Amino acid sequence: MGEHTQAAIRERLYGPMREEGVFTWDRMYEEEYALADIHLISRSLREELAAATERLGRIYGKVVPVLERADEPLLRELGVPQQALRTVRTVVSRSMPTAVARFDFAQTADGLKMLECNSDTPTGIVEAFYANGRACRFYGYADPNEGMERHIASAFAELLDAYRRLNYPTEHKGTTRYLLRQSGLAARFAALENLRVWNDRLYVQDGVELLPVDVLYRLHALEKLAEECDEDGYPTGAHVLSLIADRKLAVINPPSAFLIQTKALQALIWSLHEEGRFFGSEEHDIIETYMLPTYFENRFLGMADYVTKPVFGREGGGVVLFDAQGAVVDKDQEDSYWEQPMIYQKRVELPHIRVKTENGPYDGRLLWGSFWIGAQASAIVARVGGPITNNMSYFLPVGLAE
Repeated sequence: MGEHTQAAIRERLYGPMREEGVFTWDRMYEEEYALADIHLISRSLREELAAATERLGRIYGKVVPVLERADEPLLRELGVPQQALRTVRTVVSRSMPTAVARFDFAQTADGLKMLECNSDTPTGIVEAFYANGRACRFYGYADPNEGMERHIASAFAELLDAYRRLNYPTEHKGTTRYLLRQSGLAARFAALENLRVWNDRLYVQDGVELLPVDVLYRLHALEKLAEECDEDGYPTGAHVLSLIADRKLAVINPPSAFLIQTKALQALIWSLHEEGRFFGSEEHDIIETYMLPTYFENRFLGMADYVTKPVFGREGGGVVLFDAQGAVVDKDQEDSYWEQPMIYQKRVELPHIRVKTENGPYDGRLLWGSFWIGAQASAIVARVGGPITNNMSYFLPVGLAE
């Protein structure tokens, strides 16, 4: 298929989405991001992704309450900043440790293997819940995510009820545009740069007026917030974290999501699994089936290929792939996350896939994302890139094969 033909198909598919103002980043940094192509999967794979997500969710859901009561040394070993220690111990909902999370899976010869859980500020939401369905209708295939937008509204409502029971104020809400629409909440969009802390409350600057914010859906990571200061040096981020702990600000995702976000938790879970502790026999089977050996130190050198990851890295940032002898196979080229503590994880190969782009066929690697919304399996999203999936890896629509 020629370049101009593929570009024309892209415009017919994504042009209307841009005009509606919902999915406006089908191109990023003047590069193609969303593909005018579709990858068909079996219903059995779709069911397997959902089952893996729900089973792993049970594992994380069991660990979180223990961490919320953990001593400071363990939390610090997991990478929790000093400024966030009180905040992450704030219990909002035992049944929902995070409202919106995404497990990332590699499809291997040994089945699905979970690479990480993005539970604090996951991306790909609009792609999975909106753009994928539009692409399926465009190509005439069933959408594996059909109707799952309702999971978002349900999760937000349940978490808001939990905050109300804890006597958090919940009248004034700020959120991002797509989730605002799907949540069903009477909320408004607030740009990050317009948020202000004053008189021990969070506000949004609206011209000359300060409007209070009681509930904030954020796409701003807690570990970054912990370090942020005003131009005059005032620790605004730490102040916001104290507002959460003092029940003056409710946040979605809740503080417990931050405990799941750290990849150091994968090392802790794997250690408990190897020692045969804490989990029941069925839970050990889930860990053995879907998780990868992960450690705080390098136990793979001379034994197996491995990867190092920063505990709070995102979008492939700071990731390095090694062979069993310790030689670098591939390395992230961005500047972020290198200062963080690293975990060591057994390396698995992402499967090869050929997709259509404006510039012709592209041979890449396929990564599956499976959303965990309100403690249930939800929409899936496919990304195609190199051996390390980064923020410029392609979004690939997915349909169900008949």
